[in-house]
Amino acid sequence: MALFGRTPIPLYAAALLLGTLLVYQIYAPKGERTDIELYPDDVQMVADGKALYAQHCASCHGAGLEGQSNWRERKSNGRLPAPPHDETGHTWHHDDLSLFKLTKHGLQFVAGDDYESDMPAYKDVLSDRDIVAILSFIKSTWPAKVRETHDEINRRARLK
Repeated sequence: MALFGRTPIPLYAAALLLGTLLVYQIYAPKGERTDIELYPDDVQMVADGKALYAQHCASCHGAGLEGQSNWRERKSNGRLPAPPHDETGHTWHHDDLSLFKLTKHGLQFVAGDDYESDMPAYKDVLSDRDIVAILSFIKSTWPAKVRETHDEINRRARLK
């Protein structure tokens, strides 16, 4: 308690801490979204995603999500062909946020700057909603058991 103009040191420390936290909240760089969730049962989202997939993804990953042939074997340039996005591929092995980041920022963002891939980053091409719509469309095509497994992968990822 201040007596005749003298403020105790703990009060100064508390004010300094509060000020520091406020400045950090205002000026700290904002991180990547972590609240990404797919909506494979949302009819409009899936329809939008299907159209966007046809426009931006099908040329490499196939109109039927089948991927390129021999997708597990490196091409002569050392890069892997585009994998399938149906249940035969590994897309469903990754949680929603990882799929979103990979699509938005490209494989280098996930695997490191020296990883070479034909997969482009879509951050300057598609909105976050567009990316979620495409991924929601892809997930909507998976059999029930694969979707259940993917949901469990998401639950585990959110617990980390």
